[in-house]
Amino acid sequence: MSKLKISALCFFAMALGAQSASSQLIQSATNQIEVGTYPQEISKSFYSAKHLVDIGAMSEEEAARSAEALPSADISGIAVGDGDKVYALSDQGLLVYNGQRWSMESSRKPEDITGLNPVDSESLRGVDVGGEVYASAKNADGEMAVGADNGLFIIDSDGSVTEIFPQDGSRSWAPIGVKGVGYDSKGNLWFCSPQGVGVSKGDGWTLFTGEEGLPYNDFTCLAIGPDDKVWFGTKIGAIRYDDSGWHYRQGQRWLPGDEVRDIAIDSKGNAWFATNEGVGKIGFVPMTLAEKADHYEELIDKYNRRTEYGYVLEAHTEVPGHFIGVTNHDSDNDGLWTAMYGAGECFAYGATKDPEAKRRAKQAFEALRFLSVVPVGGEVVQQPGFVARTVIPVPEEGVNSDKNPNFDRSYTPRGMQRNRGSNDTLWKVYYPRWPLNKDKTYWYKTDTSSDELDGHYFFYPQYYDLVAETEQEKERVREVVRNITDHLIRNDYRLIDHDGEPTRWSDYSPENLNHNHDWYNERGLKSLSVLSYLTVAKHITGDEKYGEEIVRLMKDYAYNTNAMVAKIQFGVGSGNQSDDEMAIMCYYNLLKYTDNPQLRKELTYSFYTYWILEFPELNPFFNFCYASQGLDFYYSNPWGVHNLSPWEGWLEDSVDTLKRFPLDRFDWSHKNDHRIDLNAFPRQVAQEPYESGERLQVIR
Repeated sequence: MSKLKISALCFFAMALGAQSASSQLIQSATNQIEVGTYPQEISKSFYSAKHLVDIGAMSEEEAARSAEALPSADISGIAVGDGDKVYALSDQGLLVYNGQRWSMESSRKPEDITGLNPVDSESLRGVDVGGEVYASAKNADGEMAVGADNGLFIIDSDGSVTEIFPQDGSRSWAPIGVKGVGYDSKGNLWFCSPQGVGVSKGDGWTLFTGEEGLPYNDFTCLAIGPDDKVWFGTKIGAIRYDDSGWHYRQGQRWLPGDEVRDIAIDSKGNAWFATNEGVGKIGFVPMTLAEKADHYEELIDKYNRRTEYGYVLEAHTEVPGHFIGVTNHDSDNDGLWTAMYGAGECFAYGATKDPEAKRRAKQAFEALRFLSVVPVGGEVVQQPGFVARTVIPVPEEGVNSDKNPNFDRSYTPRGMQRNRGSNDTLWKVYYPRWPLNKDKTYWYKTDTSSDELDGHYFFYPQYYDLVAETEQEKERVREVVRNITDHLIRNDYRLIDHDGEPTRWSDYSPENLNHNHDWYNERGLKSLSVLSYLTVAKHITGDEKYGEEIVRLMKDYAYNTNAMVAKIQFGVGSGNQSDDEMAIMCYYNLLKYTDNPQLRKELTYSFYTYWILEFPELNPFFNFCYASQGLDFYYSNPWGVHNLSPWEGWLEDSVDTLKRFPLDRFDWSHKNDHRIDLNAFPRQVAQEPYESGERLQVIR
């Protein structure tokens, strides 16, 4: 059984720090949005007992007793009856759900259940529209809309039949294969066909295709709820249209199966789906962002922490969608993920003074500090200030146990040589990758990357300013930051490992960044990183030598000019997006703490040009970081004076994303290659110029 990841949502806590849980306001210098209670979208899937047994979620006995297991997963129809009882038509007969348990319905026949048949056969008796009829619906005046293989028809109360040819401006359709029709509460007629979706609003038609945001068009059905949300079933997922636009729901985060055969809406607006793998339900519950954060925190504390220090990173489960056999494994970037999570807790404490946020922030600090302490006096000699990637506890069996990470084929000398030959010619071959610490209680991972340092340096000033209160607490931060920064300075801005050479990715030296073509891709980001590190070190320690180093790197090696283009881009959506996270963190700290006017001016403009490429992603963290530095900042150049404030809509986008983050943290797969609302971009926007390029539009 393949394992499924359980993600720890670091960004949410970080973005949430910009708002007060007590006032429920997210504010900027120019406007504010009151979030309050909003409708949080949720889903639930009902599978067959056999499926639950097959994936290991239940034993046969447990599945037989389960209130939520279906006798069969092959569901062809669904309807909602009195008291919101849900009826599902399966290959084994009629099923009923009373809100607590599924059972076979023996007292009623499928034909007795209103809504199980999408076609009103009685009303269509004697009416010939040619070809197969797929769906019908009546409005309050007795008018009937009919969706058929041959087109869209209206049958008046007197029985006359009119074929409809919707027209929207210069477009006119002759629909065929109309799989769904329905009237909303205002009497507007909706239909869906391979051409797209149409709605008649009295004064004319509005037609939707992929260009207008329709995600997909291989329709199976249509249903309209009491709140006038319109749901469409397709061969690959479900689609919802409401006041905020189009929303596509595909994959097991939302549905048990992708083939949606029928949809029914209950009195509360919950949508129920008949699929090829079971019954699905999508609805909304009232929630605040603070409650959402609490939900994530609970999951993180329960499943996403590793070792006694509580490193925060993804977990893995043996049973997709179930917290069964949950395990935690080290990653290359335990320090980065823990630092980003910890920074979120610092922001949360700064905004709310919640003691739990402070406790979690302090735990994150101790975890990150240990990565600087663990190499000292260990199996190999490391220079002071070296930072480990991560740690693994030595088990009771001792260092020769099969859990020794050095026994992994990837970390043997032969394995490292193989990786260098097949993947990365600059990959380091040295042993051990996982030395023991001084008291032989932990192995720590070496060859630490710049990702890790970016995370550490992002966290420390937030903790220093917002959480550390006593002089003793602040001095512990100063010690860590001073040791790491001094290590970099004395080694010409390289993180030196126990082999006496720089790690694969933590080389920030002027020689390589400015004069080695193998490093030209890294020049901008690593120059930005170093300037940010030194700015943080000066802020935390108060030592002017770090400011002098900034001036030296600017004057002698043009690191400020390098950082003006922090990432080599092939266009919007190109490249490694983890680089974007790193850049945003470094921009934020540098601009927040610098006292160098030239650096502030140049790097704010650099941040602006970087951020506008990220704007379409609707990332709250990116938006808040940029807005905190760019609002009402004016930049002058030979062509005039320019306001670098974030573009209109940044705050609304951020809030919308925070609301739309799903409560389900399982890393379900999904696909988009069949969608009709996406544009394929030209080759130059791929991660590498020789790859084909694609970038998605904003997806909801």
